[in-house]
This record gives sequence, structure tokens and C-alpha cells, in this order.
Amino acid sequence: MLSDVQKSLLKELTGRDSFADGAFNIRANGQSAGRNSTDSIRIEPKKEGAGLDIYIAPGTRRDHVHIPVVMTDSGLKETVFNDFHVGEGADVEIVAGCGIHNCGCDDSEHDGIHRFFIAKGARVKYVEKHIGGGDGVGKRILNPVTEVEMAEGSSMEMEMAQIKGVDDTDRKTTAHLAAGARLVVRERLMTDGTQRALSTYVVSLDGPGSSADIVSRGVSRGKSFQRLDLRIAGNAPCKGHTECDSIIMDDSRILAVPALEANDVDASLVHEAAIGRIAGEQLIKLMTLGLTQAEAEERIINGFLA
Repeated sequence: MLSDVQKSLLKELTGRDSFADGAFNIRANGQSAGRNSTDSIRIEPKKEGAGLDIYIAPGTRRDHVHIPVVMTDSGLKETVFNDFHVGEGADVEIVAGCGIHNCGCDDSEHDGIHRFFIAKGARVKYVEKHIGGGDGVGKRILNPVTEVEMAEGSSMEMEMAQIKGVDDTDRKTTAHLAAGARLVVRERLMTDGTQRALSTYVVSLDGPGSSADIVSRGVSRGKSFQRLDLRIAGNAPCKGHTECDSIIMDDSRILAVPALEANDVDASLVHEAAIGRIAGEQLIKLMTLGLTQAEAEERIINGFLA
């Protein structure tokens, strides 16, 4: 039985009030709180250790699976391994993410290792949101690891968001793309207070015609710190693009570390980066419309991270 706080976290993570249909697995405080498989998506607990094997049948069309995690027990720490096996020609949306509500004095931590094996011609949209809440002094720690293996002609779109209440995170994402595979990543980060967010992407374009487009947008406030490492290796005729676009405020710090490695004469790789404060003319324009400076800043930030 989920508590009201856990239900609220689930709604923020998935946008759903209930999970009466479709494929899903809900994990609450280290235990399964509900699971359902369908004809096209099978969810099985791992035989050893915590985690799941999710099998998406070949040819599955426009289906979805939800695997959110919620934690409300202070001091709980766990590592979960989830493997996604996406069949040839499938088209699926996978919604994951973790919400930690910590009202205690001990740190709470969830480390999720997700591995994707995407078959030829399959399409995946992956949505991962991380949020934190609660009035305890214990930290809310999330360390997601995402490993992707993409077969010929497959595609993956990743939406990664962490814009509320997470004290410490170390995100690591790696991907290997075969011929004609395409990866698109859109990341949104916001840190405040003394929060820290490290985000690393290492993408290998191994097959001819493969491509990657990775864009990270961040806002740092207070005395927080963000480090963004975006690396693409072009090992064949391919196209790669990375972009870091960040707003820095107060006494925070941001470090952007781009890396492009061309190992083929026909590899075309581009990086863009910009870090700066909110433009004064933007604030003035909104304040002339009746907004306070704080309201104007929030309006600009919300639009930037939308």
C-alpha cells in the first residue's frame, strides 16, 4: 500500500495517477509495490540481486512501460540493475526515474544501473526524471548509470531531467552505435544551495552513418556545483554534435568539459558551449511588465529548462 507521499512522487515522475493497465513495475523503499506484464512487454525480477529484466517483443508498436522508484525511508541505500531487451523493429516508450523524500537525518541513496540492448531498426524513447524532497537534513543522493548498445538502424531519444531537490548526483552514460543508428539526448539540470551534479556522456559512433546529438541545459544557483563532460568518438563516417548551455547565478560554479575524438577522415563532430548569467535586458523587459526581479528570474529559468 503506497502512502500519499509516495503517490505524489509517482505522479511527479510519471504524470500518472494510477497504473491499472500497461506494463509497469513500481519500487518503493527497496521492495516491489506492483508489477504487470503484457503480451508485448514482459517484466521479470532478476534471479540474483535487485533489479529487473524487461523484454520488449519484436515488432511492438507504440507501447510503453513504466518503472519508477520512490524512497521515503531515511537512511535507505540501494543499488538496482535493470536490463532492457528491445526486439527488432519495436517502437516503445520507457519511463523511469526516482523520487526521494527524506525527512530524517540519515542520507538516502538510490543507484540505478540501466542497460539497453536495442535491436536492429528498433525505436526507443527513454524518459528519466529525478526529484528530491522532504525537510530532513539527510541527503538525497542519486547515481544513475545508463549503458546503451544500439544495433544497425536503431534510434533512441533520451530525456534526462533533474531540476528539484537532489543533493548529490553522479550520472554516467555510455553508448555504442552501429551503422545508421541515431541517438538524441536532451538533459536538464538545476542545482541550488550546496548541491552537486556531475554528468558524463561517452558516445562511440562505431558504424557508418551513425549520429548523436547531445544537448545539456543547466542552471546553477546558491553555492552549488555542476560538471558536464560530453565526449563523442567518431570511429567511422558519422555525425556528432554536443552542446552545453548553462545559466550561472549567485556563488555557484560550472565546469564544462567537451571532448571530440575523430578516428575517421569522414567523421564530422561539432561542440558548442555557453555559460553566463541571465541577461540584464531580459530582466528589465519582464520587470517593466510588472514582475519583480525574482519573478522575472523564475520566468526566464522555467523557459530555459522547458
